Amino acid sequence: MTDQNAIPKFAGSYTALITPFIEGEVDESAFRKLVDWQIESGTNGLVPVGTTGESPTLSHEEHDRVIEICIDQTAGRIPVIAGAGSNSTSEAVRLAEHAASAGADAVLIVSPYYNKPTQDGLYRHFTAVARAINVPVIVYDIPGRSIVRVDDDTMVRMADQHPNICGIKDATSDVSRPPKLLSMFGNGFSQMSGEDATTLPYLAAGGHGAISVTSNIAPQQVADMHNAWGVGDIATAQELNRRLMPVHHAMFCEASPGPVKYAAELLGICGSETRLPLCEIAESSKEQVKAALINAGLLV
Repeated sequence: MTDQNAIPKFAGSYTALITPFIEGEVDESAFRKLVDWQIESGTNGLVPVGTTGESPTLSHEEHDRVIEICIDQTAGRIPVIAGAGSNSTSEAVRLAEHAASAGADAVLIVSPYYNKPTQDGLYRHFTAVARAINVPVIVYDIPGRSIVRVDDDTMVRMADQHPNICGIKDATSDVSRPPKLLSMFGNGFSQMSGEDATTLPYLAAGGHGAISVTSNIAPQQVADMHNAWGVGDIATAQELNRRLMPVHHAMFCEASPGPVKYAAELLGICGSETRLPLCEIAESSKEQVKAALINAGLLV
């Protein structure tokens, strides 16, 4: 079980990185520039090849390579939590083993999608990964995409028997959850919001940080919000949250990462290209994204 009085290993503003493409291939140059910009802007950690990184449509070779590039470019400046999830347990183990061997500080393992496993199946899935590696495992609970939710009792059972299961990316939008998990685990279990629009309430309830989509395009503003909250400057945190709220909503006006990639193109970060079945977002969505960026002062 996690030390009740420990400081969480992962906290603050983490970015769920997009994977830039150019003519169907991973745009390594743009990705390296994105990593540097994130670090220079105050982002506390990076999460390559999660949902936002389009992991379902990357080949295994591309998946491994993007993680390697991220770790190489980061060069130990901030932590890298590598996406290594799959709806196949053996595939998740393989991806996690590669990420650990490449030097990732932790792995992010999504609850298996499509299969709809029982809680015992979830337990076996996550613990198979935890047994295979010696780096921290962050459980990614996102029932909106995976259908099943990882029950709190399942989390306790897993972390009790496998101490390297030491955090959660919580995309349930349930801001009543952090105090429950604090009671169960103490402060040493990293609780990271996976839903931008409810991040500040999540922090207020006892969460430690967030793995953000919006911070791809507004890393300094998102980091400033976390920093303001951390030093007790509630008014500044609330104002930054208010200003970013239309951006948070715009980033999900269509399936992510379509909108955030379009925003990245508007800001000159990288192209908006995605891989099928994701495609170019609608004109009405483009208008919403652009208006949100202008309103937040991100685009002139």
